Amino acid sequence: MQTQEFDYVVVGGGAGGCVVASRLSEDPKLSVCLLEAGGDDNSALIQAPLGFAATAAIGIHNWNYNTVPQQGLNGRCGFQPRGKVLGGSSSVNAMVYTRGNRLDYEHWAALGNPGWSYDDVLPLFKRSENSECFGANDYHGVGGPLNVTYLRNPSPINRAFLAACAAQGLPETADYNGPTQFGCAPAQVTQKDGERCSAAKAYITPNRTRPNLSVMTLAHTQRILVQDGRATGVECLRAGQATRILAKREVILCAGAFGSPQLLMLSGIGPAAHLQQHGITVIKDLPGVGQNLHDHITAVLIYRTQRKETTFGWSWSGLKAIVGGIFEWRSKRTGIITSNVAESQAFMVADPQAPSPDIQLALCTGIVDDHTRKNHLGHGYTLHVTLMRPKSRGSVTLQSAKASDAPLIDPQFLSDPADISTLVKGTQLGYDIMQDRSLDSFRGEMLYPLERNNPAQIESFLRQRSDTEYHPCGTCKMGPASDPMAVVDASLRVYGIDQLRVVDASIMPQLVSGNTNAPTIMIAEKAVDMIRASH
Repeated sequence: MQTQEFDYVVVGGGAGGCVVASRLSEDPKLSVCLLEAGGDDNSALIQAPLGFAATAAIGIHNWNYNTVPQQGLNGRCGFQPRGKVLGGSSSVNAMVYTRGNRLDYEHWAALGNPGWSYDDVLPLFKRSENSECFGANDYHGVGGPLNVTYLRNPSPINRAFLAACAAQGLPETADYNGPTQFGCAPAQVTQKDGERCSAAKAYITPNRTRPNLSVMTLAHTQRILVQDGRATGVECLRAGQATRILAKREVILCAGAFGSPQLLMLSGIGPAAHLQQHGITVIKDLPGVGQNLHDHITAVLIYRTQRKETTFGWSWSGLKAIVGGIFEWRSKRTGIITSNVAESQAFMVADPQAPSPDIQLALCTGIVDDHTRKNHLGHGYTLHVTLMRPKSRGSVTLQSAKASDAPLIDPQFLSDPADISTLVKGTQLGYDIMQDRSLDSFRGEMLYPLERNNPAQIESFLRQRSDTEYHPCGTCKMGPASDPMAVVDASLRVYGIDQLRVVDASIMPQLVSGNTNAPTIMIAEKAVDMIRASH
């Protein structure tokens, strides 16, 4: 077996891993290895913003996971397309930049995680960001690696949607990442000069030539090496060759909400009975590994339209527009190929008792049915109605002791009655916006019609049509030692194993009220500060 040694070994080249590897390698005295199971991110389907719409449908650049059958979804298996490429899911997502609500982070701190309040994490968001939307102010930064801007060529339907929101009591907000999240606004997106600005593009590409930074793609980590209670490295499979990558200082696990708990369990760190069931020697009994899985679930309200010039669709004119758009993007980096599809965002309250917005809306400028895997002739648009703070909790467990076998993913969607109640109300409010007269000139028939004042029919629709909004978290929960389900402490160190941290969305004790890419980058920025302080 080949062996290499570095100061730090970072497992997973997604949002967390790219940030950690880049920041740690800023010190030329340190050697850093970044391991990514997928390939490089040089595909046009990644760099051209609209390209992501094809990746789920054709099954490239992602793990193509599915959930186990979900009782709350009428026994359906949900789709979980996690990024398997340098940049991880930040290379295949819709590029929406949202941070969540101030109260999300106050709650994290209140759960016994000092240093994670909103005032603690805001400087880290600012440090990571180069805001072309607002410049430098109390909430935004300039000069950071991650470029955040507005779309170059948004569809005219967005203005009608924002007017419909305002008419239904959801006013336009200047900045949903600023002092007021409530309201609607054009999407802030992680793009630069008409291209995707993934975590890889922001943090790794400019620094790929650093002699102390080794980026290994197509390197599937099999297990973490632990000796005398200390993580000493990992074993990975690269081009069919087993390789041992040793860490003199730390192993930093950034494999995501599914990959990180899976790797911990494959390495003997997790619920003892479950590990023994698969013949895995227990190194550390940590009951919380793989537990506390929760995810944003979203309803899709899909409308047909005759306004072919403003939406994407399967038609001769739509095909010509895409072909023409490709040539425009290649020469100017403008036009429809710069779309992120989810071009407008809104945050509203469905449950009157909610302390902050509990529903997120995203207007998509095309028919998005079953993650774009189900196609329909003609043009249309879609409203995503997303439940932001679900109460349902599930798990990630092992299918076998083989790293090549997908984990068993069970989000337990809509298992808590409060979730379906809030999502029904949110769907009704979203329906009201879509039926507002501001959208009259765009609106055709609904693909899956709803009866607005029939909650039972809406619940049936939700259980038949809802699925993930791609934000799983919580499976390596951050918490105090007194919490039996905590996997890492407030410094993201794994309990009971020295020199091992987890740095990704799996450490979130509770989901944020918005997309998870920006918060994961923030988590990694904070982790780097804590790693530096400990050595």
